Parts: sequence; structure tokens; C-alpha cells
Amino acid sequence: MRTTHRPFTTLALALSLFVAALEMTVVSTAMPTVVSDLGGIQHYAWVFTAYMLSSTITVPIYGKLADLYGRKPIILFGSALFLLSSLACGFSTSMNMLIAFRVLQGLGAGAMQPIAITIIGDIYTLEQRGKVQGAFSAVWGIAGLAGPLTGGLIVKYLTWHWIFFINIPIGIASMVLLVMFFHEQLQPKARARLDYAGAALLSSGVVALLFGVQGSGTTLLALPLAALLLTAFVFVELRAAEPIIPMSIFKIPTIAISNVAGALFSAAQFGATTYVPLYVQGVLGGSATMAGGMITPMIVGWPLASLIGGKLMVRTGFRPLIVGGLGLASIGTVLMALLLKPGASMLVPRIAMGLFGIGLGFAAMATMVAVQTTVGWELRGVATASSMFFRTIGGSLGVGVMGGVLVSQLMKDPNVPVSAATELLGPEHGRGLAPAILETLGSALNTGLSINFWIMCAAMIAAFTAGLFFPKVKRGGTPVNMSDVPASH
Repeated sequence: MRTTHRPFTTLALALSLFVAALEMTVVSTAMPTVVSDLGGIQHYAWVFTAYMLSSTITVPIYGKLADLYGRKPIILFGSALFLLSSLACGFSTSMNMLIAFRVLQGLGAGAMQPIAITIIGDIYTLEQRGKVQGAFSAVWGIAGLAGPLTGGLIVKYLTWHWIFFINIPIGIASMVLLVMFFHEQLQPKARARLDYAGAALLSSGVVALLFGVQGSGTTLLALPLAALLLTAFVFVELRAAEPIIPMSIFKIPTIAISNVAGALFSAAQFGATTYVPLYVQGVLGGSATMAGGMITPMIVGWPLASLIGGKLMVRTGFRPLIVGGLGLASIGTVLMALLLKPGASMLVPRIAMGLFGIGLGFAAMATMVAVQTTVGWELRGVATASSMFFRTIGGSLGVGVMGGVLVSQLMKDPNVPVSAATELLGPEHGRGLAPAILETLGSALNTGLSINFWIMCAAMIAAFTAGLFFPKVKRGGTPVNMSDVPASH
């Protein structure tokens, strides 16, 4: 039996994560150029929403498949699908075609990210795992910093199509390294079969839930439908022989608290990265470049804290890093809520985002490693995927709720057209608008974003409160034997 070459396997996984992270920021930068070429500005948001929906709903399904059939075939399948759909995105000739291929791209990304993190949990010991997870956070940070610059250079010197083609050589290199150097000793479960009913109910329930929180006319129908579908999902999972997400894992305090805290801090994180730049540009009058730069302190602080936390974790255990990190991130959101006012110094959001990123760098890394350490190989894929799933859902729901708040404030005065709000956020900051409209919109934007900052603060404090209940797990503790956990039915 050939053994895994850890350095080359780790490089392959880092490349896989890098290309997925780079894609998100590169696309955001190039989208105005894409719209000017393909048209269909009314479908602009769907280029992002389609990717988010398809990648989110498949994360727990891929996690289960990785536990049933092994990590290698699942991550290779996801990578191949991601690369083929990236190629198709680059050749798209209409906005509808681009959106369709972005759905497929998300289906591939849904396998790449959680399975890569799962493999790290498999091939490294606890003492090594924290350091490697910290290094992988640095990969995300580098991709986040490089994405906007790369997108700008591609649009300027090539064509927008290359924001998708750039994935191909990196992705192929990752797949070749995985084929050559990653080998797992797998013993598939006898007659293992995916829970198709659970997968269908979870997928449709999440889609309905994400539509429901958008605050559109579908809310009244989508939210009750989501509640019905997700309730049915839990009912099916309690009786399935091989459930997509075994309900019994939530009886393990480490996993339950990590998932609750992860959903809450992700709501604050997604909200901060979405609405702090908007506040800087729309209320404080900063440029688009300055607004985007407000995320930099978080992108830099997060991986640095993860690297440091990975080294500290062996000595301190998980709990101090989780509680301390969530507390520091909470201070960052309190600063946003209290000090981000019209006329505020640009130093305020920079300091707040820096503290926020450092705190989450400690907490996010520690909760993920704690979850992976709690279970054995046969459940590590599911446990890792459930953690990432809750974080993504929490972030998506948080942004959806905050978006609804902002839209309700901007649409409060029926005499102000929607187009005026777009003009306010443009490079001229609404200089062509009538003074009365400009004042009304400016006040509405400030009010809506201020409410959102308090929502982020509440979510972060709730995450910190959940972290206080995190158990004192032994650093080298034995994974939980699921046969020792009381049955769910």
C-alpha cells in the first residue's frame, strides 16, 4: 500500500483552496465589465447567488460521500467539475448562460473546500493540525488580497473571460498532485448508500430559506416552506440508515457549540465584509478603492492570528482561544456599532475590522480543529462539512436579513426612486441628485447601516456567549465513539 506524501498533498490542497478563494474576489472585481459586455444587469446578483446556493447546499452531501467512499474520489470529482464549469463560464455569451455555469461551478466548489479541510484532519496529528489550519487561513488571506488586484489586471490587459480561465492551470496542478501523492486506506461500508431523501429535503429547504430571508415578495411563501422542508429533513435523518447529517453528532457539546457559534460569528463576518465598505463609500464619502481597503485589516489579521493560535493551541487547549477570540471579535463589532457615525475617521473601521479579524482568526481555527478532533475518520467528513455548512448558512442568513433592513430603509420614502440610491453609491456620490433627495437617501442609508452594525454586534455577542459553554476538551483526547452516544430514535 502506497503512503501519502504529506508535503505534496498539502500543496495540492492549498492550491485547491486558493483557486476557490481567488475566484470569489476576482469575479467581484470584474463584474461591471462582464455586465457591460453581456448585458442583463437585472440579473447581476444572480451571478453570486447561484454560486452561493449550489456550493452551500452540497457541502454536507459531499461530506457524507467522503465518509462513505473516501476523500480522494470526491475532491477529484469536485475539482474536475469546478474546472470544466470555469471553462464554460469563460466562454459564456449571455448573462443567463453565465449564471447556469456558475451553478455548476458552485457544485464543484462545494466539494473542494470541506474535503480539503477534512483531509488535513486525516493526515496530521492534533499538534500539527492547528499550525497547518493556520497556514491554510493564510492561503485564504493571500487570495483575498490578490483577488481584486488580479481581477483589475486581467480586465485591463486581457479580457474578462480570463477571470475564469485562470483557474484551469492551478486546478490541474492540484489534481495531478492529489492523484500522484495522496493515498488513503479505505474500507467502504458494506452496501453503503446515500440518503437521497435527506439530500433532496436539505437542498430544497436551504434554497427556500435563503430565498425567504432576501425580503422579497417570496418571503411569505418561502419561509414557511423552508420550515416544513427542514423539519421533514430532521424527521428523515433520525430514521435513515446512513443520514447526510447524523443528528447524534449534535449531542456532542464540542460540535453543537462550535456550530452554533460558527453560524453566529459568520453572520457578523459576512455582514462586516459586505456593509462596512458600503458605509465607507456611501456615508463617509470614501472612494471605491478606500472602501475595499477596509477589509484588508481583517484579511491580514485573520491568518496571522490563525498561525499564532495553531502554535498556542497545543499548550492552551481549544477553549481559551475560542472564548478569547470571540471576545476580541465582539469588541470589534461594538466599536463599529458605537463609533461608525457620519464624519467618523477612516481609522475607526480599520481598527474595528483588525480586531474583528484577529479574534475570528483565533476562534474559527480552534473550533474547526476541535470538531475534527472530537470524531474519528468515519465521521470526520460529516463533522467538518456540518461545521462549514453552519458557517455558510449563518453568513448567508445574516447578510439576507441585513439586506432586507437596508432596502426597507432606502425604500421608506415612496417619492425617492430606486435609481437614486444606485447613483448615491456611484463614484460621484450622488452629486447630480436634488439636495432634498440626496439628504433623504443619505439619512436612510446611514440609518439602515447603523441598524445592521448593531445586528452584527448582537450576533457576535451571542457567539461569545455560546463560546463560554464550550467544554474543556483534553488536547489529546480520544475521539468520541458514536456507539457510546445515545441513539436518536
